Amino acid sequence: MKGNKGLFFDEESETLSKEIPASSLSKIKLAFSLDFDIGQSYVTSNIIDRDGVTRKLNIQGGQRGIKLQRELCHLRENDEGGMPSHAYVKTTLRDSQILIRKLPIMGISDWLLVFDDDLFVLAVKDLYDEIELLA
Repeated sequence: MKGNKGLFFDEESETLSKEIPASSLSKIKLAFSLDFDIGQSYVTSNIIDRDGVTRKLNIQGGQRGIKLQRELCHLRENDEGGMPSHAYVKTTLRDSQILIRKLPIMGISDWLLVFDDDLFVLAVKDLYDEIELLA
């Protein structure tokens, strides 16, 4: 239930905490700090990959899903068929609660695109500044 002061943001996060894969078992594993710019129906952030290249992240509400950025996720040109079917996005909120979402992978984009209402609203409220992505 949202608003309780337990370890997890909601029941969904608690349930997903039991199934999220260890990073050693994940094909895609990313973690980065965020500094959000707020638009009307989205938030964006520059993210720096391990090679020092600036990439873009966009989070907006709507039907849940994620589009991966090829270079950031180190995907090869013909890798779409071998991609995982979903990705886990995890963050720790400023009140120390953990939020986890399991998002279907919808393909590849020039930006890392995340579609989830809770992640969007919490970003607008500046309640987190890091995310971890495992797939």
